[in-house]
Amino acid sequence: MTTLLFLLLLFMKCTIGVVALIVLMSFTVAWYERANSIPDLIDRRFTTRGLCVAIWLLLQETACLLLTVLLRPFGWLQPQLPTAGADTRPPVVLLHGLFQNRSCLFWLQHRLRATGHQHIISINTPPWRDLETLTESLAKKVDELRITLKVEKVVLIGHSMGGIIARNYVQNRGGAAYVHGMITLGSPHHGSKLAPFALSSMGKSLLPSSAFLRQFNSVVWPKETQAISIYTRYDNLVLPAESGKMDGAQSIELDGMGHTSLLFHPRSLQAVFNALSNITA
Repeated sequence: MTTLLFLLLLFMKCTIGVVALIVLMSFTVAWYERANSIPDLIDRRFTTRGLCVAIWLLLQETACLLLTVLLRPFGWLQPQLPTAGADTRPPVVLLHGLFQNRSCLFWLQHRLRATGHQHIISINTPPWRDLETLTESLAKKVDELRITLKVEKVVLIGHSMGGIIARNYVQNRGGAAYVHGMITLGSPHHGSKLAPFALSSMGKSLLPSSAFLRQFNSVVWPKETQAISIYTRYDNLVLPAESGKMDGAQSIELDGMGHTSLLFHPRSLQAVFNALSNITA
């Protein structure tokens, strides 16, 4: 028992250390990127306010990312389709980001249910599959929901790469006929300068100005489907942060949080609730 406890504590310490290092490195690159476009940041880096903001962002993002790591095993459980109920609003499909699984969406799913949304499902989109395969999986899940709940359309909410999958389904795979609206959270609509460090081909395709993104952004968004992109100016993975703005969509900028924190921060969740209310009104 003592050995097991020791190994567990060692594992936790190593996990916390690795997560903290990843967050620190990503924010360092993000600050470097912002400082090149906003030189005044260099003069403010060692002010009391600047240091407090930096420390808070690091601690907050480390805690949120660590939470998703600890929750990860629960995301391997098979999700169940929601059953028909009194809720007349369109069902909601949640999509996670690259190298995560649906467990990182549990808090968002819980908070949405607390606001009265009964028909919510989160699905896994493994990073080793390509965009078209994952989009096909989403299409099948949307069809299942429509048949099970006897509804015409759903709402898609995608964090990070999940937003790109949702967008691909709507604008390139005929999903506009079945999607009432789409909300993206920190999605790299115009890529990220961190894409060269990606381990998957899907991540590497998000290099800014890549052939994939040029073609992807050249497609006109369907007018019948409302789109809202929510992003944070302190995003530590989508660089520059403005890449989180989608052309043709209503854009909402937040601050005081990093990339993963968008899934947990109260102001981010409130922005999602407001956007969802606008879409389903």
